[in-house]
Parts: sequence; structure tokens; C-alpha cells
Amino acid sequence: MQLYLRGILLGLGLAMDACAVSMANGLKEPKMFIKKILFIAFLFGFFQAMMPLVGYFIGHAFLSIIEKYIPWIALILLCVLGGNMIFEAFKKDNNEPKGDYLTFKVLLVQALATSIDALSVGFTFADYTVNEALITAVIIAIVTFGLSTTGVFIGKKFGTKLGKKAEILGGIILIGIGLEIFISNLIG
Repeated sequence: MQLYLRGILLGLGLAMDACAVSMANGLKEPKMFIKKILFIAFLFGFFQAMMPLVGYFIGHAFLSIIEKYIPWIALILLCVLGGNMIFEAFKKDNNEPKGDYLTFKVLLVQALATSIDALSVGFTFADYTVNEALITAVIIAIVTFGLSTTGVFIGKKFGTKLGKKAEILGGIILIGIGLEIFISNLIG
């Protein structure tokens, strides 16, 4: 149960950038068809799932060396990522749509850019089994798909007013997960 909850929370934290970009995409193309909305959500979900798996396999190869440092690594990485998300939310102009045109190339770059932080998150579950890593990645993909789809519809309806708040919430969630992993390893 804890694996599923952690996967959902990771998915929520990691998907906030994708959600914010999806809102901007909805604003940029308010008459977007459902097929394109679902494609955007799929692409974002796919990248958000694949990047932690890459991080997992890199981290898993070095597990015996880093095992005792995993709680510290998780705390530092997730706090830095979360803090950076919060900092970036205040730094950039979230009302400016990303990209000039919503072409496949632009969407691919958006999906990659919003999932870079998920690569380092994969290091934080290097002690998972392969099945646990795959389950977590699937949960992250599903959560990202749902939030990205919702983000496009919100963008189409209301613009990007929630963009900054979504990124701040994502940052807080990532920091909270880092603290939870660290504390649970100290106690348990």
C-alpha cells in the first residue's frame, strides 16, 4: 500500500510541470481536438514514467555502494527538485504559452523538459525491486496522463492562472516525499 501511495504522490509532484505546460497548451490552442489532448497527455505520461526507470536502472547498478546513503540522497534530491520547482514558479512568467506551435517536435521537447527531474527521482528508489520500480513508473504515468489531460482542459477554459500554484504544490509534494523517505528510514 505504501508503494502505491508513494507512487501517486510522486506522480502528483512530478506531473505539476506537465500540468502547467498542458494548461499553457490549452490556452495556446483553445479549439484543440480530443485526439491531440490525449496525445499530449500520453506523451507527458510516457516521459514521466520512462525517466525514473532510467534513473532506477542507473542507481540499481550501484546499489551496494549507495544503499546506506539512499535516504540522504532521496532527501537531498527531492528537496532540491521541489525547492527548484517552487523557485522557478516565482521566477518565470507562467502566462506565456510554451512554444510557438504545438507541433510534434514542440510537444516532444516539452515532454522531455518536464520530465528531466523525474530522472533523478529514479535514483531515490534504487532499492526497489524491478516490479516495484515498474509499478511506480506506471502509477506516475497514469497520474501524469490524468493531470495533463485536465491541464489542457483547464487551459482551454480558464487559461494558465493556476500554473504557478500547480508548480508550487508540486514542489511542496516532492519535498514532503523526500522528508517521508528520510524519516521512515531513520525510524524503520
